[in-house]
Amino acid sequence: MKTLYDNLAYKISKCTTQTYSTSFSLGIKALDSKLRPAIYAIYGFVRLADEIVDSFHGYDQSTLLNQLIQETNEALDKKISINPIIQSFQETVHHYKIDKQLIDQFLHSMAMDLDKVIYTKANYDEYILGSAEVVGLMCLHVFVEGDLKRYEELKPYAMKLGSAFQKINFLRDLKDDYYTLGRFYFPNLDFIAFNDETKKIIEHEIEGEFKEALVGIKMLPNSSKFGVYLAYRYYWSLFKKIRSKSSRDILQQRTSVPNTQKMYLMMESYLNLKLDRI
Repeated sequence: MKTLYDNLAYKISKCTTQTYSTSFSLGIKALDSKLRPAIYAIYGFVRLADEIVDSFHGYDQSTLLNQLIQETNEALDKKISINPIIQSFQETVHHYKIDKQLIDQFLHSMAMDLDKVIYTKANYDEYILGSAEVVGLMCLHVFVEGDLKRYEELKPYAMKLGSAFQKINFLRDLKDDYYTLGRFYFPNLDFIAFNDETKKIIEHEIEGEFKEALVGIKMLPNSSKFGVYLAYRYYWSLFKKIRSKSSRDILQQRTSVPNTQKMYLMMESYLNLKLDRI
């Protein structure tokens, strides 16, 4: 009978992903079907933590995050949770032998979001490691299906891709992060000082990380290559739109990629892979 509960847990994680992110949902659909439930489970867990620190205003967010941390640790220890999202996540962690340190690092970065942090280069790098790079590494454990040798080989590239994605998120969400959440992530800067020159410096970093990440994408197993490459193409398209705008423009309006363009990117990415043009 527990199989019914396990299936429900994965369905809820899938529904969570589809509700919150059309772009990641498209990317997951491009993975081999055997990998999809685990990636939905990782995204569902990450989204749950993210919602606590980003959306649950008017509640004791610190207590709620600590509750999530405690429930997660108990689930990982006992291999069961009555929270369906944590249940699918703990099953994925055990099945693919995901390093517990990655989970701890992620939750630490979520806790950083509850403090009014003035970011230096050191804690900026620490935040990106925990909020993005380790999430990519959790997914990498799934993509290589527990092959630790291949995991270590691809690890640096996965971290570069996660870092690039997160920095693009920072640029895209600059206005909302500052005015709604009171956050400004870029180190040794403040919101008022952000200008075209500093934007170009950040964009140069992102472009370098994209180039390095693509090397690793080409080395992925066929079961995951299309899905990761599609996510890469989506974020590259978003990056180009952001890069074409002035700092003033992105401070005033969130940049996005229309769903019609996402579908075009999916078809183009598929052809590029088939014709070995990546």
